[in-house]
Amino acid sequence: MPEFAAAFAFDVRAYVYLAISLGSALLSVIALTHCAVQKPDAFNAVGTLSKGAWLGILAVSLGLSVLFGLTSPGSGLIFTLVAIAAALVYLLDVRTGFKDLHGGGSSY
Repeated sequence: MPEFAAAFAFDVRAYVYLAISLGSALLSVIALTHCAVQKPDAFNAVGTLSKGAWLGILAVSLGLSVLFGLTSPGSGLIFTLVAIAAALVYLLDVRTGFKDLHGGGSSY
């Protein structure tokens, strides 16, 4: 019975790593797509890195997610977490700045 429990734990851990990796790749694609459609002048107005710098960071983030996260889940978890952090910084900081800049905030 303990052998079954150990095998089950390894299977669950592999699925959790896969879910984290897929989520990281999806988050990176969303951030990269949003960055690609923005005007370069908007980045200066928000007061952040240039569009090219963010495209590079997010492209590397997507590459880390796919290369380390999906090909070897578990062993590349640190790279997947770095990719998640980069995408979240863009989405939660820079994208929010764009919304404030364009007046896209809530009316409440």
